[in-house]
Amino acid sequence: MKFGAHVSIARGIDKAPQRAHDLGCECFQIFSRSPRGGKPPELKNELVASFLDECANCEITEYYIHTPYYVNLCSEKKELRDSSISIIKEELERGSTLGVKYIMTHLGSSKGSNRKQALNMIIEGLKKIMGNSDYSTELLLENTAGQGATMGDSFEELAEILNGVKGSDIGICIDTAHLFASGYDIRTEDKFKETFNKLSGTIGVENIKLFHGNDSKIGLGERKDRHEHIGKGKIGTQGFKNIITNPTFEKINMIVETPPDKVGDDINVLKKLRDK
Repeated sequence: MKFGAHVSIARGIDKAPQRAHDLGCECFQIFSRSPRGGKPPELKNELVASFLDECANCEITEYYIHTPYYVNLCSEKKELRDSSISIIKEELERGSTLGVKYIMTHLGSSKGSNRKQALNMIIEGLKKIMGNSDYSTELLLENTAGQGATMGDSFEELAEILNGVKGSDIGICIDTAHLFASGYDIRTEDKFKETFNKLSGTIGVENIKLFHGNDSKIGLGERKDRHEHIGKGKIGTQGFKNIITNPTFEKINMIVETPPDKVGDDINVLKKLRDK
């Protein structure tokens, strides 16, 4: 398992690899555009070449893109659903240009629709995204904390979506803070095994491609998205050790999205848990 962080693309996407390297990252994640909206920066050939050169100089071979926060595949507004589909397609194309391994996205909120309707809209949207496509990067769906009407907080819901798009190159990104907030306990070996078995029986461990490693400021099942530094929150270091030392997850990397003041420290904590 390699560890990394979400880093800024300020002053150019080719500045991200060095920022990641300075934090001790072995992999990294970026936004390829503003997460709040607007037109994405053009990926000119010289910029792409500079980005790839910087990755090589920093000896980082795996990096990922997170889609903007406003993506909503199950909005009651058709124009927002259509816009979200277009944005994810664009990000998959941009990721393919940059040699990105995974693009991960949130699914959105079902406000204004019941969950069954929302699931159907998500599945139809994903089919449109992946239909007749030839992307070299894989799309990952991220679990949520379950706040409000957000979709994808349960293993069963994510499994239903995967079953609805069988044959598509789609996997799952598990965020540990979201996992905990939505009611899945990983703090002790026994609780981790219980959660692992639920995961195996629904999503399937073979579909887990990436972790977002975040401790949680809030308690188990409180359904809020509040990230904390590793070992400083309600999950604690044992919860992360349970994931990191599980042989099933040995080749699955982890990206830290903790508060920016001590991200490097968080990466070091995770490395120590791995290298003991």
